[in-house]
Amino acid sequence: MSSLQFDNITKTFPGVKALNGVSFEARPGQVMGLLGENGAGKSTLLKILGGQYRPDGGRLVIDGQERHFHSAGDAIAAGVAIIHQELQYVPELTVAENVLLGRLPTRLGLVDHRAARRRVAEQLAAIGVDLDPAARLADLSIAQRQMVEICKAVMQDAKVIAFDEPTSSLSHRETEILFRLVKRLRAEGRTLIYISHRLEELYALCDACTIFRDGRKIVTHEVMAEVKRERLIADMVGRELQDIYDYHSRPQGPIRLEARGLHSERLPVPLSFGVRAGEVLGFFGLVGAGRSELMRLLYGADARRGGEVLLDGQPVPGGGPAAAIAAGIVLCPEDRKEQGILAHASVAENINISCRRHGLLGGVFLRHRQEAERADEFIRKLRIKTPGREQEIRLLSGGNQQKVILARWLAEPGLKVLILDEPTRGIDVGAKNEIYKIIHDVAASGCCVIVVSSELPEVLGIADRLIVMRDGRISGELPRGAASETAALALALPDRAPPAHVH
Repeated sequence: MSSLQFDNITKTFPGVKALNGVSFEARPGQVMGLLGENGAGKSTLLKILGGQYRPDGGRLVIDGQERHFHSAGDAIAAGVAIIHQELQYVPELTVAENVLLGRLPTRLGLVDHRAARRRVAEQLAAIGVDLDPAARLADLSIAQRQMVEICKAVMQDAKVIAFDEPTSSLSHRETEILFRLVKRLRAEGRTLIYISHRLEELYALCDACTIFRDGRKIVTHEVMAEVKRERLIADMVGRELQDIYDYHSRPQGPIRLEARGLHSERLPVPLSFGVRAGEVLGFFGLVGAGRSELMRLLYGADARRGGEVLLDGQPVPGGGPAAAIAAGIVLCPEDRKEQGILAHASVAENINISCRRHGLLGGVFLRHRQEAERADEFIRKLRIKTPGREQEIRLLSGGNQQKVILARWLAEPGLKVLILDEPTRGIDVGAKNEIYKIIHDVAASGCCVIVVSSELPEVLGIADRLIVMRDGRISGELPRGAASETAALALALPDRAPPAHVH
């Protein structure tokens, strides 16, 4: 198997030095964790390893041989596989076609689809994933697509495999499958790189870890188990974080938002709950419990079959998201890449896109100036890391993209309800702390905030009250004083757990 060495790697983009003299080594049979805040350079390093970027300086050495990759194909041919946070797939192709893309078996000069499906089915079964090789990627959930990407890397028989936030979309059962696979690959002597912002994962899987900050390697800890959590966080953010959740109680007013008997085609059981002004209400449940579907009903993104939404005692009129936004109800969606950002637009455009509808007096030049001032205000207030307001948002880290979406809604006059669906997915601990502070500040202003999260410690840490969902129903409610991991999981788990497979 192959060792991996980064020797003084440097990479610069316009206005940003993404990597500055990074050096470290990963050995066969080792899982090397990479830690750091969003924008620290971790994903850039993986793109150099995977042939998507070429370094401006330094050497990439695999098994003692210096490598120069000009494309992803070069990296794959050298035995490197990258599972990116932003998934790389062709949605209109099948599972089998995506897994074997570029290596599809042929018969008499034509693609042998039966052989492709058989080979992929065998590999999926070997890693414990129940998926139809003939299913289109477009028809699968994000979690299922992630498992397809993992299967693709394994079937390349790569000697060096890098995982970038692989569990950000996975359920508990799928995460267990991934953990077993990583441990199997390590036992086979492969060299593994593992990026995650979930420290418990890193402690469970990694033998060693390297920490990045602002494009530099800060330190490599050779024995992960010997490093305290507080030390890792301090190394990553450059400061001590005593309480990451920054929770503090605040006055709560009357019921501001109320759902009465909401149901839809995907949520056939009527659901009812209320949220007070100044309250942070958490929603927890396993993947598929119906949390995101309920939030989309509140926001008007999905059609209701019945029920109503009341704001300050008055029914919110129909009309989809436009009517909800006009009433003061906004949603930061679960999939920020597909549903939250305008990828090729600037940071300023992404911040201003919604509040433009209110109109600005004084003509086009004054409007541009006001939009620039608003963008600069929120870049400063939310500490958005960007070279400037005109930077394309797709070039920002995930945490900074999330802050831009938050800025868009905080710029809305008359904001009353902020709904956040997985607001910190794929975001580092420092950026999480900053987003939690924003959540508490918004609640303190009198808005009600609803936070949906698959990370139980997160909702327990920031919420005043927790609602748990299971199988499209509200299975229970826990005030902060009674909320614990044991109590929440008891409400979230089915009475009998089904076999581990991808739903």
